[in-house]
Amino acid sequence: MIHEPPEPEYREVCYACRRPKALCLCPSEPPLRTRTRVVLLMHPMEYKREKCATGRLTCLNLANSEMIPGLRFDENPRYRALVDDPANYPVLLYPGKDAFDLSSGGFPSGELGGRRLVVFLVDSTWACAKSILRESPGLLSLPCVKFTPTIPSRYVIKRQPAPNCLSTIEATHELLLALERSGLDEYTDKERLLAAFFAMRDYQIDRIGADRNPRQKKKWDLPG
Repeated sequence: MIHEPPEPEYREVCYACRRPKALCLCPSEPPLRTRTRVVLLMHPMEYKREKCATGRLTCLNLANSEMIPGLRFDENPRYRALVDDPANYPVLLYPGKDAFDLSSGGFPSGELGGRRLVVFLVDSTWACAKSILRESPGLLSLPCVKFTPTIPSRYVIKRQPAPNCLSTIEATHELLLALERSGLDEYTDKERLLAAFFAMRDYQIDRIGADRNPRQKKKWDLPG
């Protein structure tokens, strides 16, 4: 007798967050509005991930945001449109020595001159972020901004290379906090992004906890 393999279980997928609809992470409320435009420059490996990562979750919750996939952005049409638009003031979130420190009110707000602040964030693994900066040298010619996080990363299932390194959604949250303190924006719902992040993180922790592979649990060094 020939035993046919069982048919794979079909699960309907949400095409916005790319998760099974039963585990959809899409917000139930309209996306949060900000004056600042947040633009995630996504490494192709990050963009093609099947499930919702923190960058995609960020854009689902922020109305004035977008993702641009790629590796070489200097000639990317959408990137160039944002940078070359005279109505925009483009900056890169990058902690260089000459970066304006939003946490200390070091951004020269007078330079905006009524222009819209556009903040580019590189969204990828730390190794791939170096590839983007290497292949897109024009990024570092933009004015850079930085901030001091108010709290270390809560992304306990991923080890960060330094205490001040954050996931994309946490970095966006801290960015909006710093912009509000600097008088550059209004962050009207400070729980929105973190609530979405915790929902994703806690589900991942539950899945790891249910995994029978002890090596996997040890890898993440989960509490308890």
